[in-house]
Amino acid sequence: MSILENITSKDAIALEEKHGAHNYHPLPVVLSRGEGVHVWDVEGKKYYDFLSAYSAVNQGHCHPKIVNAMTEQAKTLTLTSRAFYNDMLGKYEKYATETFHFDKLLPMNTGAEAVETALKICRKWAYEEKGIAENNAEIIVCENNFHGRTTTIISFSNDPVARKNFGPYTDGFIKIEYDNLSALEEVLKSNSNVAGFLVEPIQGEAGVYVPSEGYLSGAKALCEKYNVLFIADEVQTGIARTGRLLATCGNCSCSDKHCSGIPEIKPDILILGKALSGGAYPVSAVLANDNIMGVIRPGNHGSTFGGNPIAAAVGMAALEVVKDEELADNAFELGELFRAELNKFIPTTDLVNSVRGKGLLNAILINDSEDSSTAWDICMALKENGLLAKPTHGNIIRFAPPLVMTKEQLLDCVSIIIKTLQEFKN
Repeated sequence: MSILENITSKDAIALEEKHGAHNYHPLPVVLSRGEGVHVWDVEGKKYYDFLSAYSAVNQGHCHPKIVNAMTEQAKTLTLTSRAFYNDMLGKYEKYATETFHFDKLLPMNTGAEAVETALKICRKWAYEEKGIAENNAEIIVCENNFHGRTTTIISFSNDPVARKNFGPYTDGFIKIEYDNLSALEEVLKSNSNVAGFLVEPIQGEAGVYVPSEGYLSGAKALCEKYNVLFIADEVQTGIARTGRLLATCGNCSCSDKHCSGIPEIKPDILILGKALSGGAYPVSAVLANDNIMGVIRPGNHGSTFGGNPIAAAVGMAALEVVKDEELADNAFELGELFRAELNKFIPTTDLVNSVRGKGLLNAILINDSEDSSTAWDICMALKENGLLAKPTHGNIIRFAPPLVMTKEQLLDCVSIIIKTLQEFKN
């Protein structure tokens, strides 16, 4: 079969089933093109994308500015490794550190790699700066977290599907309940070997679980009190998804009307990925100030592709799009509208318990058990009606469209969602 030969959805799915590892359970739709908030399958049917590649495509599919930056750089220099300097990385590091108000950036490729990098930085800081005895540092994490699928990361996951039969596991992690400051302080005050607290500002994979007001600022204050690094995993929540440039920080580039009065919660270590490239290329980063990042020296950490010229060009373009098109403001306003419209509908049905989220990271909780197929069946019905979404944790459907969506498009999508739920009910 020629790679340029047209293929049907049935044939494409059959090829993956036969030749690919079965580590995903995709919705049965085969996509071949994307533009803005829309994607098309191989038969030409058009859909609204309400997943955005798990928030990687915040800037919309195939944003021309990002694609142009990628293709133009690919014509001149793609990869040097870090054995040599290149003329793009320093520009990107300057742009990103000034955007997020940190001294230093360490470039990687994927979100999981960035999380692993942050854990290494935190441990090295603990031994060289805090004075914890070598190999005794511990990092606090939250139950129901999702930070990736490497061996170390699944070691502190409590998802049996992610963990089972992948041991032995990595030690050095303490799990506590999410959104529980008392549990955090209990560990901090009783364990002097704690080096850091790794947390998602909103637990996305767990079902868009938004913590109580004051939780993040309270956690940051406790970390400061006990000399522990506050590590924010904003791989999914960052880059304007929640209506601010970062979910953890009021000191951002969106307009004052949405950030005034919000206290700054600046992480000691910030983890970014996904939309850092607008979905065009694998780009992730760890940011910290000199007093923390300074523990990393030549030979301590690296990546052949991390910080390559294409990644640098794409990363700058992706951040410029967010700023120039005011995507944080758009996410804030459309998120408010989305939840308001669904909250009008929810009292009229027994199928949906609630809607929750921030900005354009939202979810509806289906009135059924986690092991039921109801949420999956609803997503199948949404697909038939021209909207793509995916369940998480069995009975929760996550809704996260590209942030370039217009008000008219959002209201059209709300109509599709409500119509589908009404039809499903019947």
